[in-house]
Amino acid sequence: MKAPILTSASRWPRSLALAAFFFSGCLLAASPARADLRLCNMTSSRVGIALGYRDAQGWVTEGWWNLTARGCETLLKGQLGGRFYYIYAIDYDRGGEWSGRSFMCTREREFTIRGTEDCLARGFDRSGFFEVDTGEQKSWTIQLTETNRPGGHDDETRTAHEDPCNTGAGFREPGDDRQAL
Repeated sequence: MKAPILTSASRWPRSLALAAFFFSGCLLAASPARADLRLCNMTSSRVGIALGYRDAQGWVTEGWWNLTARGCETLLKGQLGGRFYYIYAIDYDRGGEWSGRSFMCTREREFTIRGTEDCLARGFDRSGFFEVDTGEQKSWTIQLTETNRPGGHDDETRTAHEDPCNTGAGFREPGDDRQAL
């Protein structure tokens, strides 16, 4: 008995099905990646996170996100609308903080506070945040590490993301006009 000979006409449906399968896989793989502002706690301690940023109505600070050791959390969902974001973090287990020279309002309990002026007069605490320059990327991940542990001196290693060109730009005060969206 002779083996059937496949003609190009009989291979056509199979080739079309394979092409459609691979093309649909490419479409799924090419779908836009989720864009968020995330923070990963790469330390062995539990930490509390406060976030400062500018939206269409002005400056906002929010907190607290409580991260376990080696845990990550999404702080803002969706594409980032600005270039600069500000972080203040507290080490719950060992004490200390990750802070900077950009002062914004916080409080001990969960909060969303509008404005950075007159924190104490408005009944809030005043905390120094460090700046994160996202370089106008649409997605960014910040990492707190043992290297930049509270009391450390390494200000340049506070952020990490997909772009290897992150240079750890200097701090700016929240009132600086260069930070507008």
